[in-house]
Amino acid sequence: MSGVNHKRVARVMRAEGIRGYVKRRRVRTTIPEPSGRKYPDLLQRDFTAERPNRRYVGDITYLPLADGTNLYLAAVIDCYSRRLAGWTIADHMRAELVEEALNVAAATRDSLKGAIFHSDHGSVYCSKAYAQLCKKFGVTQSMGALGSSADNALAESFNATMKREVLQDTACWPDELTCRRQVFRWLVRYNTRRRHS
Repeated sequence: MSGVNHKRVARVMRAEGIRGYVKRRRVRTTIPEPSGRKYPDLLQRDFTAERPNRRYVGDITYLPLADGTNLYLAAVIDCYSRRLAGWTIADHMRAELVEEALNVAAATRDSLKGAIFHSDHGSVYCSKAYAQLCKKFGVTQSMGALGSSADNALAESFNATMKREVLQDTACWPDELTCRRQVFRWLVRYNTRRRHS
């Protein structure tokens, strides 16, 4: 069998409407803060809790849009019920993103006093403003090892499930409004109808 020129293959693919798989670029949401304070890992990959409002995990994930930009979702998940206690979506990854998610969790639960909040070493979680907010609410910060996604597996799994179920086989949302609506609907269903382990 003789070889086929790559130009002929491209021409036939174009004629048949076939496109090759293009791997999306990875978006880095964990940007370590070199000057930030480091906290011990108080969970040690044990994402369970004996009762609600004792242990929380949180993370940021990007929500890709068709125009090449991203929105960002910050979540606060209760380890006991696996439900979202707080979340927020924004077009930036500044500390205010995770601060607002924790504020929502505090309002939802009336008090976070005595709870542990576990995250990765992202700069927003290491910021002084976030540390002060945790102190104000009586929350003890906990962080997994640098560069280890398994140390925050519950939050990572939540993010992956949300994207898989909402985006399905598409690479991105067509626009910001559609993204916000679809993610909001999924998060409400996740909290109110989904069975949690």
